[in-house]
Amino acid sequence: MRSRRGAVALIAAATLALAGCGNGDDADGGTTDPAPDAGETTEPAETTEFPEGSTMAALAEAGTITIGTKFDQPLFGLVGPDGVPEGFDVEIGRIIAEKLGIDDDGIEWVETVSANRETFIENGTVDIVIATYTINDARKELISFAGPYYEAGQSILTLASNEDIQGPDDLAGTRVCTVSGSTPEQNLVANFPDAEVVPFGTYSECLEPLKNGQVDAVSTDNVILAGFAADDAELEVRGEPFTEEPYGIGLAMDDDEFRDWINDVLEEIYEDGTWTAAWESTAGTVLPTPEPPAVDRY
Repeated sequence: MRSRRGAVALIAAATLALAGCGNGDDADGGTTDPAPDAGETTEPAETTEFPEGSTMAALAEAGTITIGTKFDQPLFGLVGPDGVPEGFDVEIGRIIAEKLGIDDDGIEWVETVSANRETFIENGTVDIVIATYTINDARKELISFAGPYYEAGQSILTLASNEDIQGPDDLAGTRVCTVSGSTPEQNLVANFPDAEVVPFGTYSECLEPLKNGQVDAVSTDNVILAGFAADDAELEVRGEPFTEEPYGIGLAMDDDEFRDWINDVLEEIYEDGTWTAAWESTAGTVLPTPEPPAVDRY
């Protein structure tokens, strides 16, 4: 992907095509304009105009945006049979693209796992990352976040037949699979020292070791685990979430203008029902519909 940050592009306002004035009388004795001639088109009165030199202007002019998301997360970011990702994160990405005037054909989806999210943003591989991406202070040292757009919480997944693990208090002496470089991995190491943490590259890679007994549990955000359990009757989520994981949209460090604009979009879709519709068509097929979280304009 060619980084477009810093490009100068001003989206000109469109103008109405002018129709000739007619002199036909209306029912009240006034005059009306005739319909446009055949083949004549009427342009929209105006289009969104972004500040010159902004990321929004550059993306809108290019007509493309590159979005990093996960390809193996049911309900949030999962590649469908047509090879295109689907899920709640994906829908949020589509909404942002649409607000820039970019249709689905202009979106390039890039598989982005926990370990490379900051790198992809920093080196311009992607314009934004929407990938079950927890906002935290350490990551804010490297990139910026808009949002949050969802509040998750870390939980436990195990075999439905395993009665020994009912929640995080039962992790001592167990082998727990999670993803290397993730917030759940850091939390397990810091707060559950009696558990053996087994890191993999993606959460889906934890499922086979869980089923064959190499690990006893998988731990990450409750919504990710709920997606796995919904697809497999052998798996079950146990206990209540024991952390707060605000999901944000990652973007380039110090691009305050772009971050503020995305936050404006989020607040708009919270109010007009678009966020709820996106949730209910994806993650909401399994999980209850929550209230959207308040945007943090740090």
